[in-house]
Amino acid sequence: MKLVIAAVGTKMPAWVEAGYAEFAKRLPRDCPLELLEVKAEPRTTGKTPAAMMAAEAERLRAALPARRRLVVLDERGDDISTRQLAERLQKWMGMGDDVAFVIGGPDGLDPALKAEAQERIRLSSLTLPHAMVRPLLAEALYRAWSLVNNHPYHRE
Repeated sequence: MKLVIAAVGTKMPAWVEAGYAEFAKRLPRDCPLELLEVKAEPRTTGKTPAAMMAAEAERLRAALPARRRLVVLDERGDDISTRQLAERLQKWMGMGDDVAFVIGGPDGLDPALKAEAQERIRLSSLTLPHAMVRPLLAEALYRAWSLVNNHPYHRE
């Protein structure tokens, strides 16, 4: 099984790339984490936010693996604990399909793409900078993996 983070936006600040890379490299070969970036729709074209989100959704769909469980990050998604994420990770590993976590652009995710998802989760009730989601999600996935595998990284 492969974990995929598909995110709208390219050319992130160095701290975002470094934070993501730090946790992605910690995951083992049998549970790799891959980042797929898609170009954000330009905000200067006069398109409506709905039209921009629809265009970004098409790019995301094209980038995603064919066989995957789709999990969107959404501020109204399930508020889950680290232990619950670990339980879901263990279940997903047993299913065998890749798991794709989708992060929308500045305006969010297209409602049609959200409707296609098998799961919707949120990372926090706080409002976070868009760029911070990648390293935060990578760390959360590594922490969940460490719980599943009795690795000492996570402490309660």
